[in-house]
Amino acid sequence: EGWIHAQNAGGSWACSQVIDRLTTFYLDTKVQGGDHFPAGAAGLAAQDRARSALARWLGVAPDEVHIGPSTAANTTALAAAFGEALGPGDAAIVTNLDHEANSGAWRDLAARGVQVREWQVDPETASLSLDDLDALLDDDVALVAFPHVSNIVGQVLPVADIAARAHAVGAVAIADGVAAAPHAIPDVDALGVDVYLFSTYKTFGPHQGVMVVRRDLAQRLPNQGPFFYDDVPEKWFLPAGPDHAQVAAIVGVTAYLDGLVDHHLGSDLQMPDRRRRLTDVVTAHEDRLLAPILDLVRNRPGVVVAGTPDATTRVPTLSLVTEQDPAALAAALADRRIMAASGHFHAWRLVEALGIEPTRGVLRISLVHYNTPDESRRIVEGLDAVL
Repeated sequence: EGWIHAQNAGGSWACSQVIDRLTTFYLDTKVQGGDHFPAGAAGLAAQDRARSALARWLGVAPDEVHIGPSTAANTTALAAAFGEALGPGDAAIVTNLDHEANSGAWRDLAARGVQVREWQVDPETASLSLDDLDALLDDDVALVAFPHVSNIVGQVLPVADIAARAHAVGAVAIADGVAAAPHAIPDVDALGVDVYLFSTYKTFGPHQGVMVVRRDLAQRLPNQGPFFYDDVPEKWFLPAGPDHAQVAAIVGVTAYLDGLVDHHLGSDLQMPDRRRRLTDVVTAHEDRLLAPILDLVRNRPGVVVAGTPDATTRVPTLSLVTEQDPAALAAALADRRIMAASGHFHAWRLVEALGIEPTRGVLRISLVHYNTPDESRRIVEGLDAVL
């Protein structure tokens, strides 16, 4: 009570629909087993509903949705599959804009003889140039791994354009959407990527990772699960067993999203209009939250905004490079009941490329749609005081 959650990029509040489903699963269906008895059958059905519900919102088929313990774990399993399929003569493009989860696993392919090429961020703009990508692309490139949104910079990248360029040379496009999905659940089909990853604990749900792998790609990669699941696609990139309760509770995330649509836009809308118009509503609100904070810091002495200062081309994840110690500033904001954070946020390579000592890092303020204009005003007042 009274606190402002401004560290949403690290994890959002869970919605009540998720909490209710977790409680129900633990009370009613927390058993191992199949469909031979009611509790087991109900538990399995709840997990199947989660995959189908996610598929509906993401615009893909249910067997293309893979749910694992985290995005980092999912990426590691996927990279292991690519590691078996690729070797000398192949190349992989990674960026230094990424969270390490979508960078390190692909860089490790170098141990198998894969040439790793780095698409480097421009330290002046903290962004990636498509011209620089074109210079790295050739027929040897097997995959391009990149973020939809940087968890430090917040700028939205042209995913569909990047995917099209990757496909033009026969490469697979892999987008890390962890920092993007809390602000807009994507239409994966429209983006054109072969893999899309995000974390449900940042989209108002349990601590799980969602990975869409398009069917034609999944069928070309070796199964990373037990051999006896060779005919069960949703098991192929899940070496360990699922957290049944959390998987089942993910239905609560999509129930919450549908509730938002029904409340703001009416219940008659169908996909893909539900997704598109909810994104418009959320984006407009989040832009209003971010604009006054950007106005405060944009030209303030001793403060530099990492990335674009334009609220309309970024999500409300704002990182500040400050003369003052970012950790001290975060502590001072906490004294004002504002939950912010400091550090490199697993984007060590990016922070270093921007000329910042990674162990010092940045001050990060990150909002989502449930933050309010009054909270934005209090953040402005708090920042003004501590800066």
